[in-house]
Amino acid sequence: MEDTLAQDRYALVGTGHRAGMYVGALTGAVAGAERVPELARLVAWTDANPGRLDVYEREVGAARYPVPRRFAPDDLERAIADEQVDRVIITTPDVTHAEYIVRALRAGADVVVEKPLTIDADSVRHIGAAVAETGREVITTFNYRYSPRNSTLRRVIADGRIGRVTSVHFEWALDTVHGADYFRRWHRDKANSGGLFVHKASHHFDLVNWWIGAAPVRVFASGGLRFYGAENAAARGIGARPARGTGAEASDPFTRDLAADARLKALYLDQEHHDGYLRDRDVFDAGITIEDNLAALVEYDSGATLSYSLNAHAPWEGYRVTVNGTEGRAELDVVERGAVLVDQGGRVAVDPSMHQDASRADAVRPHGARLVVQRHWEPAQEIGIPEGIGSHGGGDAYLLQHLFGRVTRDEPLGRVAGYADGVRAVAVGIAGNRSLETGEPVRIADLGF
Repeated sequence: MEDTLAQDRYALVGTGHRAGMYVGALTGAVAGAERVPELARLVAWTDANPGRLDVYEREVGAARYPVPRRFAPDDLERAIADEQVDRVIITTPDVTHAEYIVRALRAGADVVVEKPLTIDADSVRHIGAAVAETGREVITTFNYRYSPRNSTLRRVIADGRIGRVTSVHFEWALDTVHGADYFRRWHRDKANSGGLFVHKASHHFDLVNWWIGAAPVRVFASGGLRFYGAENAAARGIGARPARGTGAEASDPFTRDLAADARLKALYLDQEHHDGYLRDRDVFDAGITIEDNLAALVEYDSGATLSYSLNAHAPWEGYRVTVNGTEGRAELDVVERGAVLVDQGGRVAVDPSMHQDASRADAVRPHGARLVVQRHWEPAQEIGIPEGIGSHGGGDAYLLQHLFGRVTRDEPLGRVAGYADGVRAVAVGIAGNRSLETGEPVRIADLGF
């Protein structure tokens, strides 16, 4: 492929599983985003684990795409200069986001970062200083905004169908496959991820901020580790756990057999000798420092309140949202997986928002979404939800189109998230974590960013 003036030049930092969405788009392999290679070119990439880079190099080479230049993480600034990089995509563990964002901005590139923007108040301040210093752009990729079911709720609220929003109730259920997976990986250490209040719930807090067009101002939180971890296992009488790599994992529903998944095997199991990172640790280990049950009460500058809960060990996966307004009420129910069911090969998809699976056959809790609006003194009305494209509720392809097309305005939905949106999303989780520590409500203004 030859360079053109219309093409932005990209560098990628981090080549784990999540990077596949961006690499696929840049090589034209994502349905609905086939035009991305006309707009953007991946010219350089890095990862602390060279084996993962080997995997991606083989894949892009097989796709007849020019293999990007490989560089060491410490050489990010040189790579940006030598390859004339316009934008850096960051898909590394959350604790490293701030460092790479600041370095990329100061080296002269804009940044696209996977959610969350970062994990604590100090790193938000560091990023904010670099943004102010350089005037460059930082985008957090909130793909759930682009899911048609979420966009349809946004339109209902923006059109005034239920009047001024007074309160929101938002419940998110992660099941014992997807939810458990956060307790196997680097996310299990709160110092790496900020816990699920930051890593996972930043998606959810961004949705609420966007749906109601308001900014959070105060958070009171509660939660704890009540299901996973060694102490909970002992309290419930869970005995000896299957030894890793013995084949005994196949009989235990809480283990993840990396060898049975070709993608995870290539990216993680086969690369352990490089850095010792284990992608499949036991969810009932000692030393897990993140919570699996979380709740928060959030106050907004508009006067609205949010009651939020997250459970990471549910028997089904999805979410329920109720939005109350001065003229009525909107209710969105989403089932991403109605039950944890295995396929014919004995496997279950880790993240049901990324795949279709056996839960479509669950007649009691069928896969899908339903949006109901009821105005005062009127019968309830079900609102049609358009079909999406691709994973994450049909939102990924739309996000990629906007991201690589550098779309900055998206009226009337306003799905394009800027730097301030990324900050507001993590602010709720950061305040929530502080509230967990102190037992007191926390004003976001007191976080110092």
